[in-house]
Amino acid sequence: MPLVKQSLSTALAARGYTSLTAVQEAVTEPGLEGADLLVSAQTGSGKTVSFGLAIAPTILGNADVFTVPAAPLALVIAPTRELAMQVRHELSWLYKEAGAVLASCVGGMDARSERRSLERGAHIVVATPGRLCDHLRRGAIDLSELRAVVLDEADEMLDLGFREDLETILDAAPESRQTLLFSATVSPEIARLAKRYQRDAHRISTQSSGNQHTDIDYRAVMVAEHDQENAITNLLRFYEPPNSIVFANTRASVARLVTRLSNRGFAVVSLSGELTQSERSHALQAMRDGRARVCVATDVAARGIDLPNLDLVIHAELPQSEEALLHRSGRTGRAGRKGISALIVPPRARNRAERMLRGAKVTAEWVPGPSAEAVLERDEARLLADQVWEDPAADAEAATLAAILSQRSPEQIALAMMRLWRGQRSAPEELDPIAPRVAPGSNFGPSRWFALPIGRADNASPKWVMPKVCEAGGITRSEIGAIRIFDDETFVEVSENVVGHFLDALGPTMEIADGLSLVMLNGVPDAVRGGGKGGFDPRRKGGPKRSFSGKPHRGSGEKPAWKEGRSTDKPRKYDDDKPRKYSDDKPRKYSDDKPRKFADDKPGKPAWKKSGDAAAKPGKPKAKYAGKTTKPHRGKRG
Repeated sequence: MPLVKQSLSTALAARGYTSLTAVQEAVTEPGLEGADLLVSAQTGSGKTVSFGLAIAPTILGNADVFTVPAAPLALVIAPTRELAMQVRHELSWLYKEAGAVLASCVGGMDARSERRSLERGAHIVVATPGRLCDHLRRGAIDLSELRAVVLDEADEMLDLGFREDLETILDAAPESRQTLLFSATVSPEIARLAKRYQRDAHRISTQSSGNQHTDIDYRAVMVAEHDQENAITNLLRFYEPPNSIVFANTRASVARLVTRLSNRGFAVVSLSGELTQSERSHALQAMRDGRARVCVATDVAARGIDLPNLDLVIHAELPQSEEALLHRSGRTGRAGRKGISALIVPPRARNRAERMLRGAKVTAEWVPGPSAEAVLERDEARLLADQVWEDPAADAEAATLAAILSQRSPEQIALAMMRLWRGQRSAPEELDPIAPRVAPGSNFGPSRWFALPIGRADNASPKWVMPKVCEAGGITRSEIGAIRIFDDETFVEVSENVVGHFLDALGPTMEIADGLSLVMLNGVPDAVRGGGKGGFDPRRKGGPKRSFSGKPHRGSGEKPAWKEGRSTDKPRKYDDDKPRKYSDDKPRKYSDDKPRKFADDKPGKPAWKKSGDAAAKPGKPKAKYAGKTTKPHRGKRG
């Protein structure tokens, strides 16, 4: 292994390492000893071991083992408690042969015990930003001897608002230190932080440009709105992984899912912000030793979790960003193991899920939720492949085996075995089918037609009809085929796959608005079959362009004759038999026979004003306008 201390090589071999990962090889290249590094790599690619190897030449020097511990030589900062404890665990076995003493400064732990550990001395300190700053202010930690500083998950620390704490820590460390920044993505903020606190940093990226993590299979699971939690149950039953994480966006969602899964017989724990450090540690330990197999968590609480057999990640709710999607999914597919990342996508979230997957540069397979039949088929396959069939009978089991064979037939024994197997597992849920997405211009497939008693004469338009039908029936635009609008009625095509759910959502009245109900038809309407004008098909561009504002009028009165026959005898406004405004027989304002205001013969007008002789006006002219032809504009200095 290139440029790795002998003590570390021994620890790696004992751990089962036969080769280094891409990021581990990159940071141990010749010429990078003691250099500042800005590293971006895929989650689960062995970053902890990589920065442990990268700082070894700096903190060990020419020696292979450490001397007596005193002030810390290396500092590793992580955003969360779980990640910090995981980093300490990894560095403990990596530096075991080198005789390293490690200490931690983590929020939620006993600060007095941490201060005593720092007083006894440590070679490497693993900390979270807030608790480390607290020790700095109290003078409990001395950073003057630091040779290396590592910021793990730097992007997450900035997102969580730790910028000021990080700047305080880095300003307190010696300028001659080696600084390593590990981040999943190099955002502009990360670049500014690197420029300020690193010296001629080497940029290392082991992420494949435009390619997703090859050890993670992404599945976008399309389910009906009311089947989201049922789909989670079926996914857990279908795959039955040793460990799995279900991600939710809020603490309330975590609590609801934990209750639901616990009631269905799953061994489940939760991770969310309100738990104490002791409760979080117990939850993770239960996952590691097999007492629990499902963890329901929020994004921040699950940051940095590394479970050895985590094969399935379920996004019960879509994450808030592409980065969150990658971080969530990165809990699986680690260290060469394959994993599955499944997004629960109700119809209303389809477009957002597609945008998020494109932004994260990952390709997902769009599949329906596992049906109850599919789960039972997997149960049968697992039962037949179980190792229990191959294990020979022990001496203590021989007598019972003979008694069973003497009293029961092979069919009875097999049936009992199958029932016992299924009885240990939660029964799968029945999921309503979801229509596949139809590409524009493609064949819509089997469908049912519905009629509305409004048309163009009532200002009906696709812009109003489509959202009303989708909202009332709990379906999406992709489940609507064509919308045909005629003079007095409108026809809507709905995919056959969602008709059952559509009718349940509408209810017995089948109303999509007050007083406006759909009517289900048998077959294709004659007007549609005849190809009448005015039909609107959302699968093709164009269609009639009609302005619409508000709800269409649905009056029940008979149409006037002119409207019924489209005759020319429609009464027009301002017809010739109706007097028009300002007609010749109506006196106009200021006509010649009406005295005008300020006429010359108006009484009381001064003589000088009548004659127009301004010189005859009594009084003196104003001096300030003397010699001027015009009066200056008001507000300006003359």
